[in-house]
Amino acid sequence: MLRFLIAIITNLKRGPSFIRTMRRMTKHPEKYSERDKYVYALKIVRFLMKSARISTNIYGVENLPSEGGYVMYPNHQGKYDVLGIMYGHRNPCTFVMDKAKSYGFMVREMVDLLGAKRLMLDDVRQNIVIMDKITKELKEGKRYILFSEGGYDNNGNIVQRFKPGSFKCAMRAKVPIIPVTLIDSYIAFNSIKPGPVNTKVIFGKPILYDEYKDLKTHEVADLVRGTIISTMEEYGVYDNKNQAPNILT
Repeated sequence: MLRFLIAIITNLKRGPSFIRTMRRMTKHPEKYSERDKYVYALKIVRFLMKSARISTNIYGVENLPSEGGYVMYPNHQGKYDVLGIMYGHRNPCTFVMDKAKSYGFMVREMVDLLGAKRLMLDDVRQNIVIMDKITKELKEGKRYILFSEGGYDNNGNIVQRFKPGSFKCAMRAKVPIIPVTLIDSYIAFNSIKPGPVNTKVIFGKPILYDEYKDLKTHEVADLVRGTIISTMEEYGVYDNKNQAPNILT
């Protein structure tokens, strides 16, 4: 949390300029393409990373489909998760987040700029409407980051249970599912660890529709979660309490 505050305070002078530009780009979609908006968002991400002394190693970029829509399902660790994934993602993408947390300093503008979706976690009807919109956009080629664990609460490098319902949009749109493994992402903005921080983002191989079309939603959830856990183990991180201790924290 301390590093998050430092990043915000350090960018207070730039903040108003960032906000004005994001609002202008959002207000005039006829002047700015999806890529224009994404490139500007990445500029802000890099400023935040530099000011907070965060570096992120990216792996598996070659696994990302070059065309069409898909959904990236990462484990959820903290406030930095989306920024870390975007930093390593070449093509424009967007995300889904808790509506209650979507109106913070520069967050509101970033959400609007990228056309991200605000989800009311306790409103089932609104969730259905939003997921239907995401399904439609996936069919049109949009790329999403969706956290199946829901929120985060001291998750660290522990992978919580994935919610099966979060996979319905990908399954209905018949698009690839990309498991994304985050390691030490929570240290960036959700810890009091001093000094520079290094995190990892690993894009897994896509799970194509033909590979999961006969599975139930809970089976898809278990498959993606299991893939993330296996990837963490490959990088020396054991996330289950009954396994070896986490050696990177």
